[in-house]
Amino acid sequence: MSSLSAKLIPLDGSPPITIDREVTIVGRKPGLCDIVIEDGSISKLHCALAKTDGLLFVRDLGSTNGTKVNGQRVSRGALLPGDEVAFAAKKFRVHLGPGEPEVTSYDRTEEIESYPLPDPPGAEDFANDDSDLELASEADDSDEIYVVPDDAPFAD
Repeated sequence: MSSLSAKLIPLDGSPPITIDREVTIVGRKPGLCDIVIEDGSISKLHCALAKTDGLLFVRDLGSTNGTKVNGQRVSRGALLPGDEVAFAAKKFRVHLGPGEPEVTSYDRTEEIESYPLPDPPGAEDFANDDSDLELASEADDSDEIYVVPDDAPFAD
């Protein structure tokens, strides 16, 4: 058994995933995969990760959307500390070696100040005008439907 400590740190701020087997299967299919990622872009059997001689290797298993290392699509390759590995659209940072990885939490919620919007020009002319409401309530009592052509002229 390899003594290499390996983790995948999701770039979306999710908890780190420990790679604790010599061969780890990544994919969408529970029961067949050691790491299950529930995302439609991930193939049922997406890729395999292998820990050998202090190194971590990745091998794509013929996935539809591919496996990338540092932005380059690969069929197989070595993963180094700090590399970015992507299984389809899911991205991770590779942590290898002793100690705990530095995890950055990404809070996508940002508080901003709110400002009231000014009234549009002419809004004060309509503020106390209930004539449109009266017409609308009269129309609600009728079963008739009127279609106005797009090119109909309207009086100002």
